[in-house]
Amino acid sequence: MNRRNLLKTLALAPAVLSTTATQAKTDKIKKTTFNYCLNTSTIRGQKLSLKETIETSARAGFEGIEIWISDIEGYLKEGNSLSSLNSLLKDSKQIAFNAIGFAPWMAQDAEKSKQGFLQMEKEMKMLSELGCTRVAAPAIGAEGTIDVQQSAEKYAQLIELGRKTGVMPQLEFWGAFGPFHNLSQCLSVAAAANDPDAKILPDVYHLYRGGSGYNGLKLLGPDAFDIIHVNDIPSGKAREELQDKDRVYPGDGIAPYSEIYSTLDSMGGTKILSLELFNPSYYQQDALLVAKTGLEKTKKIFG
Repeated sequence: MNRRNLLKTLALAPAVLSTTATQAKTDKIKKTTFNYCLNTSTIRGQKLSLKETIETSARAGFEGIEIWISDIEGYLKEGNSLSSLNSLLKDSKQIAFNAIGFAPWMAQDAEKSKQGFLQMEKEMKMLSELGCTRVAAPAIGAEGTIDVQQSAEKYAQLIELGRKTGVMPQLEFWGAFGPFHNLSQCLSVAAAANDPDAKILPDVYHLYRGGSGYNGLKLLGPDAFDIIHVNDIPSGKAREELQDKDRVYPGDGIAPYSEIYSTLDSMGGTKILSLELFNPSYYQQDALLVAKTGLEKTKKIFG
């Protein structure tokens, strides 16, 4: 090799190495798998039976549902059994990804908290029979300013109950709930619980309504949460005036979904996207149409 060719080779080497390193780095980036879930609140206003709700979710194309405890209790009061509900889910090829309940386990009052734990245990055992391995754990019963350490001790106790029943509690915050409305509060309690099975349950609407914003999601590791409620925030209304009923389809509002998608996609693993709406205008429409529209708009962002 003459001197001129040698110099050319040396000059090109850094670029080649840089390209190779960049390609290797790109190849290592993990992409997230998204599961699509219908929170039954989204078509609650149509007054369907639980059987009809599950069948609607399946027909719309969702992989599973996020079921409300009250819906299960109503189903049982009609003379049905957990066994028949389990069969219905299997026949419809629907996974019960999570459940929504309102036990006051985080109440500062000792007796209320005790009753909340008893309620959670009863509901967890019921969910276990349905193959539902998660349950939302909002800070029901909390008042005023929560004590992080005391709340963390309660959450650690609830996680232990989850391991016992096989149904793990997902710590949830609500944007308009003063005692527990911000992602930072939720993370503080989850971290102070010091348990490897601690999980939070974020919600696009609640992140905005409670003033958390969305940059905090970038601080979460891939194991911090399994499921996130997806919805959107309408424009033209003050944050403090927003209510659950104002939520709109993902992509139809002002939530920065490009940023949210990028953050979730970079985590790797699997994330469950649960469409949770309470919009009265949607309740006036055909339930299957609403479910299909919600899924299409969600997949347009995450698909």
